[in-house]
Amino acid sequence: MKEEKLAVAVCTGDEEAFFNFVSRHKRKLYGVAYSYMHNEADALDMLQEAAYRGWSKCHTLKDPGAMLPWLIRIVIHCCIEELRRQKRRKQIILERSVTYTPEMISVAKLDMEKALNRLKPKYRNAIILRYYNDMTVPEIAQILGKAEGTIKTWLHQGLKQLRSKINYGDEHGGELQHGQS
Repeated sequence: MKEEKLAVAVCTGDEEAFFNFVSRHKRKLYGVAYSYMHNEADALDMLQEAAYRGWSKCHTLKDPGAMLPWLIRIVIHCCIEELRRQKRRKQIILERSVTYTPEMISVAKLDMEKALNRLKPKYRNAIILRYYNDMTVPEIAQILGKAEGTIKTWLHQGLKQLRSKINYGDEHGGELQHGQS
């Protein structure tokens, strides 16, 4: 079944069509969830939650052609909500527990995650979709409901801010000095 017909069937309440649609796009949806959650179990939980929300609200979608960007937005919102819940839980646990041993993570990955978390959500979402999920500017524009020029600006500004926030581990702010060995 063609993509458009499948999306129309989903909007009319065809459960099998919804399952087929999600199955066709499971890699992309999982990639988005994983890029936010950073582990398989949480990403799969977010996919399950997004599928539930998508199925329960698919009859409200006015443009069946926008089904995939709409589902990706649902995945993003589910991930953001869960990350907020996890952050609140961690604060409560840390307040109750004196000893806390975080798992070992590479310094570069930790720096990147911290820097991404300090960006405005619009910049963070654009960067995650572009560089973690290999989406094009037009795809991101459709998912986030913004003009392509806006997305290009967000990517440019987000990358600029990331460069300034990442600790490169040297006294020169990451810039290589010529003539040094």
